[in-house]
Amino acid sequence: MLPVPDFTLRQLGYLTAVADAGTIAAAAAELRVSSSTLSEALAELDRVVGTALTVRRRAHGVSLTSAGVHVVDRARPLLAASREIMIGLRADPGELVGPITIGCYPTLAPTVLPPLLHDFGEAHPRVDLHIREATHDQLEGRIESGEVDVAFVYDTLVPGHPRRERLFALPAHVLLAADDPLAQADTVRLEDVASRDLILLDAPPSSAHTLSLFEARGLTPRIRHRTASYEAVRTLVGRGLGYGILVQRPANPASYEGYPVAMKEISPPVEPVGIDVIWSATIDPPERVRALVSFARSISWTSA
Repeated sequence: MLPVPDFTLRQLGYLTAVADAGTIAAAAAELRVSSSTLSEALAELDRVVGTALTVRRRAHGVSLTSAGVHVVDRARPLLAASREIMIGLRADPGELVGPITIGCYPTLAPTVLPPLLHDFGEAHPRVDLHIREATHDQLEGRIESGEVDVAFVYDTLVPGHPRRERLFALPAHVLLAADDPLAQADTVRLEDVASRDLILLDAPPSSAHTLSLFEARGLTPRIRHRTASYEAVRTLVGRGLGYGILVQRPANPASYEGYPVAMKEISPPVEPVGIDVIWSATIDPPERVRALVSFARSISWTSA
């Protein structure tokens, strides 16, 4: 018979929540318990394991000791497994049940989310799909901690070292107002637009990627406006306030306001940007997450 540890999963969950939140108060609010309850549980856990797992400093929050880091790293898969035990008890044989939190880069959301929410959702009605739109920097740590189960991102600047699969790749294009003289050309050179006003999609990694295209050709674009909104770029371009450099290609050839826009390939061709699905390399994904990844891989995204 395996020995039963003197600490509880609840105590490990409290420690992990504090590690993620950074303060007792924030973790207590997230867990919906009192700060005193949380502090007492951590003190008892320290007593049971025989060493301090946290360091608490007034006005500086809570940090983990080296022993605390060791415990938290090993607690995460235990907590994930215990959650799956509870979820599995609610499922019929062969049925997928439980939550999946999907992270998605905002400009990918209109392309990626509809088939996942509709088609996968219809096939597995007892899977609860939760959406969290986030740029790459905002995803940092959330895949590893299990806060986000799976994410759809561009292949550049992905934080951490997650597992990943390539879904499709698209080269960037120049977006122009439909009445722009360059809109009649088959392709557009960056040299032809560098001196014009650029409407920059200013959200990582899109902004860095756009600027790198110009830098590779020894050019410096003239940025007129910066916006974190993909549709704002298309709207400003549609009104003739500048041009844009974008990757995603919506089927609608008009801006949000209805102004027609033209998407033109860049000449000479630029390296395509990969769109990947990523998930944790430290936590074994439950069956429903593996099914979602498999479903995503089965879609012909470039024709969807």
